[in-house]
Amino acid sequence: MKISFAKENTLKKIRQALSHPTPIPFPNSEGNSSVFQPPTQEPEIEFAEQFTKLLGKFVYCADHRELNEQLRALIINRDWKRLWCADTKWKSILTDPVIAGPIIRPVELSDCDAAITGCELLIARTGSIVMSAADPSGRTGSVYAPVHICIAYTDQLVYDIKDGLMALKEKYAQRLPSLITLATGPSRTADIEKTLVVGVHGPKEAFLFLVDKKL
Repeated sequence: MKISFAKENTLKKIRQALSHPTPIPFPNSEGNSSVFQPPTQEPEIEFAEQFTKLLGKFVYCADHRELNEQLRALIINRDWKRLWCADTKWKSILTDPVIAGPIIRPVELSDCDAAITGCELLIARTGSIVMSAADPSGRTGSVYAPVHICIAYTDQLVYDIKDGLMALKEKYAQRLPSLITLATGPSRTADIEKTLVVGVHGPKEAFLFLVDKKL
């Protein structure tokens, strides 16, 4: 078979390159070891540090009573009157009248002051909230409300994203939710003249109330 001059020239260059290989510029970058360091502190602390670095507001609660107290104080401080919550389980937990009143009265998401949701998991290393379509709130409350309030428990913490995906696969087996998403702090973008702007494509504020389940 006749080989064209251009192809022969290309093959010649490849043979020459293979006979004089270029050293790998970063030899330590090759390998199977993870580029991320293992955790050095409690997952609650790691998550809180990473979440607040991303402009999130973290609140630790020892139990449901303290959850009600902390959330009540926030609502009074902000003078919120309209709370959106699609998950009925919170009605039996958030019993304080200041919280329960606005939740019991249905309100459109577009008209609310803040949305209250749960979540699937928390990723400590990145300070991310994992949510899915299996949650009654889905992704809606974390995207369209001006303020997102997420309530989670300490036993929902995992260290890395891969740990979270493995936990979801174990939980749902072959019936994974149609949507799995990670929310990492309030919405922000730097597309506008390379200046960081918060709240353009979603909530301007994100709160995470972490309730201790180890007690």
